[in-house]
Amino acid sequence: MLKKSLVLLAISSALSGCGGSGGSDQEVVGASINAGKDVTVIEKNEFTVKAVASPAGGTFNWQIVSGPSIAGFPQAGEELTVAAPDVKSNSVVVLKVDYLTTAGALVSDTLNVNITSNNQLPVAVVTQTAPDPLPSKYLDTITLSAADSTDPDSNGQVVGYKWEQISGPSTIKVEDTGSVTLSFVHPLLAETQTALWRVTITDDEGGSATTETSVVLAKNSQVVLAKAGADQQVLEFDEVTLDATSSVTVDGQYNCVWEQTSSGSTIALTDASECKTTFRAPNITDIVSATFKVTVTDSANRTGEDEITVTISKKPLSNLNDSGAGLCFNNTESITCGDDDFPGQDADLGRDSVSQLIAKEGKGNLAFDFTKLDADGKELNNDATEFSCVRDNITGLVWEVKEASAGTLPNTSIRNAQNHYTWAVRDPDDMDDLIHSNTVMPNPVPCPHSDHCGIKNLVSAVNEQAGDPYCGGRTWRLPSYSELMSIVDFGRQGAHVLDPEFFPNMPDVTLLNHLHYWTIQTYVGGTEGIDAKLTSAYIVDMATGNTVHESKGNTAYVRLVRGDEDAN
Repeated sequence: MLKKSLVLLAISSALSGCGGSGGSDQEVVGASINAGKDVTVIEKNEFTVKAVASPAGGTFNWQIVSGPSIAGFPQAGEELTVAAPDVKSNSVVVLKVDYLTTAGALVSDTLNVNITSNNQLPVAVVTQTAPDPLPSKYLDTITLSAADSTDPDSNGQVVGYKWEQISGPSTIKVEDTGSVTLSFVHPLLAETQTALWRVTITDDEGGSATTETSVVLAKNSQVVLAKAGADQQVLEFDEVTLDATSSVTVDGQYNCVWEQTSSGSTIALTDASECKTTFRAPNITDIVSATFKVTVTDSANRTGEDEITVTISKKPLSNLNDSGAGLCFNNTESITCGDDDFPGQDADLGRDSVSQLIAKEGKGNLAFDFTKLDADGKELNNDATEFSCVRDNITGLVWEVKEASAGTLPNTSIRNAQNHYTWAVRDPDDMDDLIHSNTVMPNPVPCPHSDHCGIKNLVSAVNEQAGDPYCGGRTWRLPSYSELMSIVDFGRQGAHVLDPEFFPNMPDVTLLNHLHYWTIQTYVGGTEGIDAKLTSAYIVDMATGNTVHESKGNTAYVRLVRGDEDAN
């Protein structure tokens, strides 16, 4: 230890000094000091330091130069008895003593106090704080706490915890083993068992202590807990999942068997021996409740049962047909429907998406459902090749089936496929017709005519034909836009968008250079009000399925319809 000295004399004199380790003295002309030997002491124990100085009669002052603080410093006295401080690890305190002679000379010396740390180990204590009240039972959360553990060191504290299960059920699950508390759920047990836990606590000086505690875990009256899941509300055609994988057994091992316990039509499960199975909700006419029971069997052949009720409601499908589009696409090609990157496509939605599951009265592509009718309106076999009308079983509308093209106008039949008409649906002296029709177009003439005839003449001729009414009805009319669009099949690839099995005898496109069919709805876009006479009406292009408008004075084809117009 390097010694430093400073001598202050009342008169000028030469200064000299020497240094050394603790216990060496310092001499100045007329004065000297020796702090004594270095000291080694255990923390919190007392030790004594004594300085020797000359000439006698001066004063001693002690102070700490470095290291932990010691109570009472700085203080005066030739000899001191003090207590070593409480330290976390071995430490060194450097003490310095100054001696001032009666003549005013000042000399100093230092010594080292080596303090040895003497850590007292913590005391581990465990208490059970939950559940309340005891004893615990299946599914109770059990909590063990080491919060009452202590560190006897006056400035110490417990800083770490580690929990370990020594014995007991292996099915106990613990997420956190490093906190002051340990929590776990009382497992399902066939016999009462004891779980033994050990906790190791660590103080801030690295000392540790352990203790053990036991928890009695009670057996359960039922050891196979079958769980079929919550009751479900689904729609027809939905894929329904029955899931019993949340069932609980003592060792976690089990198998399942499902069975339908409700009356009514049997619903086929994908695999009745799987704990998680599926079925497709069937096509229904009214709300159906189907009940399924699952029997769960554990590895000891013990069983438990549970039931689930699945209520199946009608799928809210429109009373119009779907589009007939049965394929999904990305930006360039056909893809599997249900792709998350290209969602909400026509083939993913509506009737067509579940067409294979829908019960049909008749026949048709995808979800279309048509029934062929004879001239009296009676149903025919789906495979009939001769028929007069078609009933759409979705909308309830009955559609005219055109007769094959034969002869040359006006020498054609009244419903000949090649006949075409101006949009004249009312008498020309009808005030409403004067406003909403095109009065400049040629007057309707008897149908067929060498050039054309008006739609009113066609409708009248069909409804007023002699003998039995056409297909059993005399309320034939021009269809609305939505009605005519309802039979368009956009999934078709061919010369036109109507299914030829039900709508045969389409006219040759070269006759008018189009396949435009009139609707009853007047086109209002781009007109200038009543003075413009609203001279156009909507048509559907059966070659493409597009909607356009046509001057009422031009001619287009007509397919008559019968049924409740308000139903659509």
